[in-house]
Amino acid sequence: MTEKAGVLYVVATPIGNLGDMTERALAVLREVDVVAAEDTRHARHLLTHFGIQAELYAYHEHNEDDSAQGLIKVLESGRSLALVSDAGTPLISDPGFVLVRAARARGLRVVPIPGASAAICALSAAGLPSDRFLFLGFPPRTGSKCRDWLAGVAAEPGTLVFYESGRRAERTLGDLAAVLGGGRRAVVARELTKHFETFLSGTLEELAGRLAGDEEQRLGELVLLVEGADAGLGAVQAREEERVLGILAADLPLKQAAALAARITGGSKNRLYQVGLALAHAER
Repeated sequence: MTEKAGVLYVVATPIGNLGDMTERALAVLREVDVVAAEDTRHARHLLTHFGIQAELYAYHEHNEDDSAQGLIKVLESGRSLALVSDAGTPLISDPGFVLVRAARARGLRVVPIPGASAAICALSAAGLPSDRFLFLGFPPRTGSKCRDWLAGVAAEPGTLVFYESGRRAERTLGDLAAVLGGGRRAVVARELTKHFETFLSGTLEELAGRLAGDEEQRLGELVLLVEGADAGLGAVQAREEERVLGILAADLPLKQAAALAARITGGSKNRLYQVGLALAHAER
């Protein structure tokens, strides 16, 4: 590595309103030699708006591994580099991890330039507990995988934060209601920082119905926030569900035992099935 290696700046950009761009971020983008962008068209629009001329380099999930090596060479040649995503903070459900990890492994300097994040923006205004939260990115796209995935966080006491596209949000809210219980409080945040910004509050069941009947609320990308499980009651309930599962699984196939245990206890069939798989794996 050259002694004059460049710096990798991880630059947060606005999630909607360009007025949210920070002065520090603008100063960095004006000074760096190269801007690596998830979508160069979005980046060009941003840079042009602020009168910035910069060399653009496409860096996205489809070319991340190969591009990271090329960008490391850019840094090692002594040139500075800014990494941006389409909107918000890079690496938060956006590409960048491979590049940052590689840069740190080579002893290169990595500097975060803070700014907007849709998850934090939504959490700050949702009215759900924010002292503990779990960010989960985008849920799996297929229903069965999504429900199995959600079962793994059903007992999490912190607020759950998801990203989702508007066209899949109704289905995901239905999956959340099926796995976590339709009565859980939740918030759908849409068009954050833009003119038509909306926050919808209600139970998971209510929100699924609201989106089903309002096409406008299914446009764009959303942030879904769900209250966490009651830590005390949730732990007691989970132990009882797993006790019943253990009794039934001794004499029945796991899938049947999980379904029956869920009927008896009111628990989640998907969560109990995953618990059963984990126990069976641990006993091998």
